[in-house]
Amino acid sequence: MSAENVHRDTGLLAEVPSHVSDAFVETASLEAAVLDSIAEGADYAADAATVEQPGAAPAEPEDADAVETDSDPSDAEFDADADAGPESSAGTAAAVPPTGTMSAERVALKALEQRLLGGERKLRRREVASGAGLSLLSARKLWRALGFPNIGDEDVAFTERDQAALNTIVDLVRAGKLTEEAAISVTRAIGQMTDRMVVWQVEALVEDMVQNQGVTDAVARKRLVGELPSLVDALEEMLLYSWRRQLNAGVQRLAVRAEAGLASSEEGREGDEDDAPLPLARAVGFADLVSYTSLSRRMNEKTLAQLVQRFENKCAEIISVGGGRLVKTVGDEVLYIAETPAAGAEISLALCQAFTDDEILPQARVAMVWGRILSRLGDIYGPTVNLAARLTALADPGTVLVDSMTAAALEEDDRFVLHPRPAEDVRGFGEIHPVELRRGSGRGLVLD
Repeated sequence: MSAENVHRDTGLLAEVPSHVSDAFVETASLEAAVLDSIAEGADYAADAATVEQPGAAPAEPEDADAVETDSDPSDAEFDADADAGPESSAGTAAAVPPTGTMSAERVALKALEQRLLGGERKLRRREVASGAGLSLLSARKLWRALGFPNIGDEDVAFTERDQAALNTIVDLVRAGKLTEEAAISVTRAIGQMTDRMVVWQVEALVEDMVQNQGVTDAVARKRLVGELPSLVDALEEMLLYSWRRQLNAGVQRLAVRAEAGLASSEEGREGDEDDAPLPLARAVGFADLVSYTSLSRRMNEKTLAQLVQRFENKCAEIISVGGGRLVKTVGDEVLYIAETPAAGAEISLALCQAFTDDEILPQARVAMVWGRILSRLGDIYGPTVNLAARLTALADPGTVLVDSMTAAALEEDDRFVLHPRPAEDVRGFGEIHPVELRRGSGRGLVLD
């Protein structure tokens, strides 16, 4: 963090650099999903509305962020007094109790919301930003990074826990432990990953209730509100446990052993390859189900969901047992990485064999390339990834292909047998020499 980014008098941060765009991807957070579902209730609005004061400012338009960025001079810099005014000096707005009698479902929903958010919504966005010593623009950047929906000036939408969370990330920047750009990037990672995790967990719980309680999907989604309170603490504990374990593994993989991986990738390279400047050496693999599109057209929704879940579960299990990492799944395809050519080869052969033996899933085309990559935003990039994708398309069902350089790295290992195939002209790479990878000696990966 440079000195130019710190206000001389207050010690607070200057405005986030202009190259950090406002156009963050606003992913649908759990809070947004809950708010949307509440808004659809026939009588929620009357219970949740606050009393409108005479002369109150009109609700902020949907694109108010864009307007405010240009018209609100208080967002020009991080200043302790930037957003101070009657609204913030008056303290938190008193919550107006709902009118009428609430149904049991809505009472349960409100109780769940207060438990998840850490209390009742009492704060407006300017009050939270001012409490953290931030301009509204800077606070919005962090909220957008977390995936929160746009909220107007008069919306009483935040709790004291929101205030504490904002202070936590801002204090890291003020202490010089993170730059503003790193803080926003780390925050986006948290927002996007937890959003996907929550959607996955909610759908898993709903599906379980549909199958085992004999209720419809709509009934299961309503019933989930009553089921969640008994699960929240356990899920939260497992989330923290898993994050710590994954962070430890990530540090080992991405920091401690990174240099050794690069050293092992030098053999057979001239140093002028397209991926030479990239910082990590990895085995990059793809597995692609054969005839998935035609199969999906003939399946009903339930059968297709079971097929996709079976595919993803099997891939995740094999890749983790092999010491690799599942980067992502896209429909009928999975992208994974491993730290060594041998580990990548073992995973690739195990995936291919698993789908060949499966009585429900079709066979898979698999390809793996040992090379250098760039790891960003939880994904991987570079020519190595592109070549692995191209090889996957060339593979026959039930086979694994590697390129000639990967084959050279494996040729002394008797666990693998290599069969060269005719040269192929591949878009973006010219002529390449695919090699089919087969099982040699040894048992391969053993799944419990």
